[in-house]
Amino acid sequence: MLRENFELLAPAGSFEILKAVIEAGADAVYVGGSKYGARAYANNFSEEELLEAIDYVHLRGKKLFLTVNTLFKNDELNEGLYEYLLPYYRRGLDAVIVQDFGVIAYIQEHFPELPIHTSTQMTVTGVEGARLLKELGVERVVLARELSIDEMKAIHEETGVELEAFIHGALCYSYSGQCLFSSMLGGRSGNRGRCAQPCRLPYAVLDNKKKEVKKESYVLSLKDLCGIEYLSRLREAGVYSLKIEGRMKQASYAAGVVSYYRKYIDLEKNISKEDMQHLYELGNRCGFTQEYFHQKNDKSMITFEKPSYEKSNEALHSEIESKYVGKKSQIPATGTVIIKKGQPLKFYASANVCDNEPSTIVVSVTGGEVLEAKNKPLELIDVRERMNKTGETSFYFIELEIQLDEGVFVPNGALNQLRRDVLAELEEKLLEKYFRKTEFKAEENAECVAKIDKNNDKAYIAACETMEQVDKCLECKKLSTIYVDSQIFGQKDFIFELSECINKIHDAGKTVALRLPVIFRKHTAEFFESVSSELKNLPLDGMVVRNYEEIHFVSTHFPHMLIIGDHNLYSYNDVAKESYEKQGVAYTTVPLELNQREVRGRDNKNSEMVIYGHYPLMVTANCVHKNTLNCDKTPGIMYLKDRYNVLFPIKNFCGACYNVIYNSVPTCLFGEQDKLIEMNIHRMRLDFTIESGEDITKVLAKLEGYEVEIEGTKGHYKRGVE
Repeated sequence: MLRENFELLAPAGSFEILKAVIEAGADAVYVGGSKYGARAYANNFSEEELLEAIDYVHLRGKKLFLTVNTLFKNDELNEGLYEYLLPYYRRGLDAVIVQDFGVIAYIQEHFPELPIHTSTQMTVTGVEGARLLKELGVERVVLARELSIDEMKAIHEETGVELEAFIHGALCYSYSGQCLFSSMLGGRSGNRGRCAQPCRLPYAVLDNKKKEVKKESYVLSLKDLCGIEYLSRLREAGVYSLKIEGRMKQASYAAGVVSYYRKYIDLEKNISKEDMQHLYELGNRCGFTQEYFHQKNDKSMITFEKPSYEKSNEALHSEIESKYVGKKSQIPATGTVIIKKGQPLKFYASANVCDNEPSTIVVSVTGGEVLEAKNKPLELIDVRERMNKTGETSFYFIELEIQLDEGVFVPNGALNQLRRDVLAELEEKLLEKYFRKTEFKAEENAECVAKIDKNNDKAYIAACETMEQVDKCLECKKLSTIYVDSQIFGQKDFIFELSECINKIHDAGKTVALRLPVIFRKHTAEFFESVSSELKNLPLDGMVVRNYEEIHFVSTHFPHMLIIGDHNLYSYNDVAKESYEKQGVAYTTVPLELNQREVRGRDNKNSEMVIYGHYPLMVTANCVHKNTLNCDKTPGIMYLKDRYNVLFPIKNFCGACYNVIYNSVPTCLFGEQDKLIEMNIHRMRLDFTIESGEDITKVLAKLEGYEVEIEGTKGHYKRGVE
């Protein structure tokens, strides 16, 4: 049984689409403004349009959420966000959708009455992450699209936080927020709303010996999600809001999809074959999929063919346009017009407030004096016709009483003004409860002056994903710390194998930290929970966390553990860095997308930076190995070959069940160490991923100052992203 307060959340890339989806039955709409949204190329709202849109939805008892779901650089957070949000905050904006960890703290400080919804870009995949965000005051968590219904249910039952899940539309191949593919290839960052969608391009697949096992096809292109058959199960799982993707789609698509979901939410029965066909005809990318709702991945989700977006029923689109697009629902009102000789005009009007606690608003206005007619007196039919000319206003009269004396006269202009005044007053009174009068002035942000550590010695760290890599790193005297990936060790003998590794590293005179998985979903969390008591007894020097789940898990289970935040816990700005530190993260990692100037302008105290490594381009739930060969649960390396014959390594991490696609060449910042010291970065890291022992020997020789040629790029350190 679906709850009555179930929310259907629709996209709107323009005011026209917003009106259409409201007409079609959306309970709430999410839009992008002129800045800071994850769809930079959409036809986003101007300030004037957005203010009008907030009023429009509120008059109809609906809600509007604004996307502020990009990562913020220091200057953007310090100089632009307050002024950008202030007019919308005052007008009654219902919530902001946020990706940046620092923006959560910023909004809570400057706009404390503004609800925060965390974007799917925050990659929340488990109970611990949702719990952390709830404790921080987040009202709603938008879940990663890869989660199963069972995982959603567990999050709801264990945290009680309001949950939002995607129900229909395009799916990213990568976990949202974990993709640098577009960023690295062309400088168009998905974290900045400018994704060029390299996942929709064709690639050949090669095995670990670089032999082709799949001819060029669209192996990273997912079909569209259609979850209309799962409404009851999602509601039973505790999902509060169902989100339709598509801020860059046409009005007929958005309104059409909303109308079918509205129909079956209200009917509470299974969709008919005819209506399912109509949903398909409104638009799809090589068909629909629902697989994530009940399993981690499957090749049936992949288009393989060219993923062109198809709509196959123009008549249906035309029908939807005629029904919903260009329409503007008006609010029923009642009124009484009093026209008495020798008295001022009076107009009383009332309308019902459309919200969870219905009430009636009554207003009255007065006009000019009613005169005695010298020629033709006013007639009742003429007054009624003029007062019913509500036209493009938000109201229409369902009941209009007119008290008219005989033999009186009022100029038409006075009657028109009376009608305009009463409707304007009625609208203002209906909206008044949404307006926020309390203002919180932003403090002047002093220019950040990084605190320089007294110890100017460089500390070199190596992160390793195989024992061969660990063994090679133990031979290097310059390295002081080794991060060992948890995926190195089998789950059966995890504690024993990890213990042996820790002892080996300590015997070499180095410190050691356990690097947790990039994704910490239910099955992974359960495993680490099961070994947590034994893990406490190991002499680890720290743990590297890579998601919000792990921050909460480690700080809760290992309260005295040194916590290092990896680069995908983005700290573009100093507020984000400070927010992580408040959660117990002792060291942050400089984000991979910042350029040299931006790194210099960041507070780098207690931060480390990757100076060598194949940057991860995507972290994915779907597995290229499984989708092109089979699932043998054996970690290994394959390759994607693009149209320019560039090879991108893919590594499958079977223990936690995810893939990582790496850049074709490593980023190499050898020679930049002195500049990094000037930027207050003393901890410098080498990330070893696909390297063989021979490769690592060369890299470490380079680190120690030998003349060794290593193919590489300075990547974002040189050019950055917009």
